[in-house]
Amino acid sequence: MKNKISKSLTFVLAVTCAAACNPSEQSSRGNDAIAVLTVSPADFEAEINGDSVKLYTLTNGTAVAAITNYGARVVSLHVPDKAGELVDVVLGYNDLASYRKPGEGFYGAVVGRFGNRIANGQFELNGQQYQLELNDGPNTLHGGTNGFFAKVWEVKHVTDSSLELQYISPDGDAGYPGKLEATVVYTLTADHALDITYRAATDKATVVNLTNHAYFNLSGEGDSTILDHLLTIRADGYTPVDETLIPTGEITPVDNTPFDFRQPTAIGARIDTVDAQLVLGKGYDHNFVLKKEEGLQLVATVESPKTGIVMDILTEEPGLQFYSGNFMDNVQNAKGGKTYGYRSAFCLETQHFPDSPNKPDFPSTVLEPGAEYRTRTVYRFR
Repeated sequence: MKNKISKSLTFVLAVTCAAACNPSEQSSRGNDAIAVLTVSPADFEAEINGDSVKLYTLTNGTAVAAITNYGARVVSLHVPDKAGELVDVVLGYNDLASYRKPGEGFYGAVVGRFGNRIANGQFELNGQQYQLELNDGPNTLHGGTNGFFAKVWEVKHVTDSSLELQYISPDGDAGYPGKLEATVVYTLTADHALDITYRAATDKATVVNLTNHAYFNLSGEGDSTILDHLLTIRADGYTPVDETLIPTGEITPVDNTPFDFRQPTAIGARIDTVDAQLVLGKGYDHNFVLKKEEGLQLVATVESPKTGIVMDILTEEPGLQFYSGNFMDNVQNAKGGKTYGYRSAFCLETQHFPDSPNKPDFPSTVLEPGAEYRTRTVYRFR
């Protein structure tokens, strides 16, 4: 984890416009952006414990992103296909109420304070034992039942093309030590890249692992399957898991396994192979160990043969969780009244490794006072 001295923490989501816009252009772009949505902004307006929730529509003039400050969630992302037609490549629900239901699946959310799993909901830090809520069998997943995905983020700044959100997590929130100040910046660039920068700071030693849990289907949300998508992951190893999907602590080479995606391979090509790890995950639900390189690096590419849309993933993180929609089944009240079926989306979550607080050989997720957590991930479409 890269640490830089900082006196404050924010999670910033910023979407930048390719060129300066005058007020009339901004108004026109905003109306055009709303017109492509399959959800109604009015269905995302509410007050939760006195905090206002809304849907914010961002555009770079062509691509359109819709984000709600409830959970800092990406609700939709329209990008052009090979024919120039806009396609919504992110799955989501029709209204705010559906995002608030228990077990909704973390659709499009920023998850934290610790994304992914912590074994037994326990970890030791500086000689003190911490117990978290158990919400995934014997483990803690994505911060518990009331993690960052279920919080109302404060809107700090918004324009036609940018949105800055902040959440301050108090000391003891969900069992985690330290007051954590967070900001997310989403940037929708001229080349149709959703650029996400995460930042955080704490007043007490804690653990942090932030990511976005967007569900993608590059053939269009609601399309039947992602098994034909061609996936490339620049990883020579992955972290095998036990029966509760906690990493064993080993790093296993991908050579001669169904986890070798170093060359473009259809997601469905080997997903039903008789393999102990695929049986445990009911498909792919594993962390890939990325090549150790400094700075923002291309780590994965996905392509839909149907639309021709290609998504590149670039990140500064050491790990990438590939989830193949194994627990999706008859998801109701999706956008446009759709129902999402089994394996109709995939997630590629950039991250530090699961259960890192209990695995000293994994890259550290400890954040100390006076240091800044900062990481960047880019989802680039072409």
